[in-house]
Amino acid sequence: MPNVLRTKARLIIMYREEHGPFASVDDLLNVQGIGPETLESMRPYIYV
Repeated sequence: MPNVLRTKARLIIMYREEHGPFASVDDLLNVQGIGPETLESMRPYIYV
């Protein structure tokens, strides 16, 4: 996915392990380092 470096990928995994599965793609905004622009660039590549 664009704009997802190894560090951000690890933060996504850590968040999911701590809080459980994502209920929607927008829940990724709760992950440190993922803002609206990053999420929009990733949106076509992800689904929940």
